[in-house]
Amino acid sequence: MQQLLILLQAAQGDGGMGMILMLVAMFAIMYFFMIRPQQKKQKEIQKFRNSIERGQEVITAGGVYGVVREIDDVKNALLIEVANGVRIRVDRNSVFAAGTSTENYAK
Repeated sequence: MQQLLILLQAAQGDGGMGMILMLVAMFAIMYFFMIRPQQKKQKEIQKFRNSIERGQEVITAGGVYGVVREIDDVKNALLIEVANGVRIRVDRNSVFAAGTSTENYAK
């Protein structure tokens, strides 16, 4: 009878190790399907923000389309022309994409 109890306790000990392996596997799956792609996307956005040049068409986080007219590296800001003679200053981090369908603005 005691041998049976000892065997049952030993079997339960292996179950704990299986649970730990299951948790590690779940974390690995989450990392490769959720965390890693998000990190790659953030790096691409940051690379785009650092490569912005004058005359480039951009879209802000608020959905404003415009053309970059001035870059202020000290304040980390951009002067964007949204219409002829209408310019707004936005933080560089609020620009998310390159605009492709904006109108032609006077330079």
